[in-house]
Amino acid sequence: MGERQLISSGSPFETSMGYSRAVRAGDRVVVAGTAPQSPDGTVDPDPAAQARRCFAIIGAALEAAGATLSDVVRTRVYLVDTADFDAIAEVHGEVFREVRPANTTIVVAALLHPAWKLEVEVEAILGVAGG
Repeated sequence: MGERQLISSGSPFETSMGYSRAVRAGDRVVVAGTAPQSPDGTVDPDPAAQARRCFAIIGAALEAAGATLSDVVRTRVYLVDTADFDAIAEVHGEVFREVRPANTTIVVAALLHPAWKLEVEVEAILGVAGG
């Protein structure tokens, strides 16, 4: 088994809650639920923009762990409003059309911040890049 590498995005919740944005263990990278918040705390109200923001944060965490979005084998999308599904699914398709990871999309009653329309988590395995 390889060494455990903790990846931080600088969120204050990582320290107070005791979690990491991502954890790499051997060839596996698991990225925590990722919300669409900008560094200044703002959240774009557009669901597609929120999805792009989530995948940008996830991409940076994967890169810090030595992986890429092409290494992703599973995604989970937590969605508050089913009316936003098409816009979010389109962005997911833009990012993963060639990779085609396993996906679960779950409709939830709410997320931590009322402006968040989605939260995304992914799992990646290094060396199995899709496409």
